[in-house]
Amino acid sequence: MNTPRGGNGAAQAGSSVGSMTADAAILQALQANIEQALIGKPEVVRLALVALLARGHLLIEDVPGVGKTTLALALAHSVGGSFQRIQFTSDLLPADILGTSVYDQREARFEFRPGPIFANVVLADEINRTTPKTQSSLLEAMNDFQISLDHNTYKLPEPFLVLATQNPMEYHGTHPLPESQMDRFLLRIRIGYPGGADERRILRGGGTAVAERLEPVLSPAEVLQLQAVTEKVHVDRSIEDYLLAVVDATRRCEALALGVSPRGSQGLYRAAQAHAFLDARAYCVPDDVKHLAVPVLAHRVIPRGRWDRGAEGDAPEAIIAMLVEQVPVPT
Repeated sequence: MNTPRGGNGAAQAGSSVGSMTADAAILQALQANIEQALIGKPEVVRLALVALLARGHLLIEDVPGVGKTTLALALAHSVGGSFQRIQFTSDLLPADILGTSVYDQREARFEFRPGPIFANVVLADEINRTTPKTQSSLLEAMNDFQISLDHNTYKLPEPFLVLATQNPMEYHGTHPLPESQMDRFLLRIRIGYPGGADERRILRGGGTAVAERLEPVLSPAEVLQLQAVTEKVHVDRSIEDYLLAVVDATRRCEALALGVSPRGSQGLYRAAQAHAFLDARAYCVPDDVKHLAVPVLAHRVIPRGRWDRGAEGDAPEAIIAMLVEQVPVPT
């Protein structure tokens, strides 16, 4: 295994659960590296790493200018991976994302020219500004890590992470993501405004410019090893029962017209494993499920009418938080 350009010994990234503590230390270094660019948001960075370790995708729903692009850039540079940004607009076509076949007259054959989806970290900026047809071109890529075009299948580079953004305050000229698209995102998060001291640090130098200068902490191959270790984190049957009880509660809740799908329960399972790994544990505890229930499940449910707690946009989060408190925690 090659040592990344950062030269910080990340080549020891583990291949077994027995090296969990050493691997967790490497992940702490990775988080610290990203936090140099995204200042004052450790929990946001941590959730991004949960998505990366669990082979999931991340949806950031927030106002412009709070660091969404910075997070994507910092993550890509920190793992030594390739990065592509796609600005979603109303006239964007699937071929602009996936690529296209071009006829080579000299060779008398069609040659595939890959689109920007062929990168380790893909920033789908303002994803809800494009049409449903173009949005749907991401479904296979996000689910199967491949695309199908002209009767051929092309594998995407690994690791592969889609980090999509949308502005919840802007509705003119937007196309809300359908449930099937939302279900492909492992987590939905919000970054929020920085605190006063953190914003002062940003004023004095930070953000995207810092992200572009970050040195890798890991290589893409080492990320794949860490993802494999994440899958070995033990989930006791009692934790599984607790997780399934939380998911089942969403399907029986009178405040919800649509509960969590089996893909959602699988996502919460994988995310809990990644959360435990980040805490240097080879096993999950109930708090792993409780901590991640809202960011993993809230975007997969639909409130029934206007729920009477909080603003409409916050209703799913409030409902999931309420259900988590109602489900008994295993002892």
